[in-house]
Amino acid sequence: MATITGTVDFVVGEETFQTWYQVYGDLKSGVRPVITLHGGPGIPHTYMLSHVDLYKLNGIPVIFYDQLGCGNSTHLRHKGKEFWTFELFMDELENLVAKLGIQDSYDVVGHSWGGMLAASFICARQPAGLKRLILFSTPSSMELWQKGTRSLLQGLPENVRESIEKHEAAGTTDSPEYQKAAEVFLAKHVCRIHPPPEDLANAFISQSQDPTVYSIMNGPSEFYITGTIKNWSIIDKLHTIKQPTLVINGAFDEAQDLCVAPLFQHIPKVKWVQFANSSHLASFEERERYMQVLSDFLKLEL
Repeated sequence: MATITGTVDFVVGEETFQTWYQVYGDLKSGVRPVITLHGGPGIPHTYMLSHVDLYKLNGIPVIFYDQLGCGNSTHLRHKGKEFWTFELFMDELENLVAKLGIQDSYDVVGHSWGGMLAASFICARQPAGLKRLILFSTPSSMELWQKGTRSLLQGLPENVRESIEKHEAAGTTDSPEYQKAAEVFLAKHVCRIHPPPEDLANAFISQSQDPTVYSIMNGPSEFYITGTIKNWSIIDKLHTIKQPTLVINGAFDEAQDLCVAPLFQHIPKVKWVQFANSSHLASFEERERYMQVLSDFLKLEL
């Protein structure tokens, strides 16, 4: 399989950083490529590698990259919350697209935070070359996301719930007990395959080794949002997304219907597919059907 791996310079003010990327397929083949935006923020690309199936099945070139602060890109543990912004990551995406020479024609699949970034990018920048958008387990609002995830906590064992509530009240969410309780939630509402796929496990290990971006922007866990994205919402801008859009979530997803539904209600050209046997990662949990749904959407005539 033809792959290219490299880095591009990403200039921020007077500093230059490196964005790492990997391409499966030929960007000069004439087939419109798809660029994947991983979630987190700060959980690197490895868990998105299943999307190589789009190249194997359809010859669609697939681009992966690690957003600044994680994976193989430049790590910046010393940077504070004023540095880690949507604008930063939109600039990085725009820079990568230009450096790869695909700015005239490409598609995007954004997972979770990656979908938030993709939707924000479209609403703010209106990129003419971005032809199709896939919002994979993506919220429209972090208030609605947290409302959904807090309701899911009620389905956890009582001792797990008590542990979570105790540590959140005490401000001790960095304790091993809280992290262990959070893993019970992840096993039900992020990926229901046990043990988790290796690519996912590796992404979580990498994120735990440098939690800077996740901690600052998101907070201590998937269901306790205290970071800078806490009040984010794009609901009032969704009508400006003109691209044909595919919205995906799972029946057991931490991205509950209440936070996904506004995407379907307000984006003009939109289709919503829910995976009955999946949580937050249908790309693993129902991989064959997921890839078929994406393939069918990406191959439709513009």
